[in-house]
Amino acid sequence: MPKERESRDLFPGALELMILQTLYRKPMHGYALAQYIKAVSDELLQIEEGSLYPALQRMLKAGWLESERGMSARNRPVRVFRVTVAGAKRLEAEMSSFEKMFAGIQRVLGAETA
Repeated sequence: MPKERESRDLFPGALELMILQTLYRKPMHGYALAQYIKAVSDELLQIEEGSLYPALQRMLKAGWLESERGMSARNRPVRVFRVTVAGAKRLEAEMSSFEKMFAGIQRVLGAETA
């Protein structure tokens, strides 16, 4: 039986946070990055090219990522992205902010009604 899909928008900054965290662990090219996020999220998150590549370009411009030419598993030329020192600092700040926001959401969802 196929899984039902719900279309939900990510909160602002979620895509960048996932990109930074994933590339911090291992540099990879865009398609591999999108496939990794899809697989790890059990297909709950599917990052479209129209969102992914503009985000990667913004992050390159901001200095959070750098890229170099590489080869894919299928021996095709690709652009491999990796996190810079500035990107690692941004990731740390964003993770802290996300954890605080998530804690607040948990409090609200767990609150007893009066």
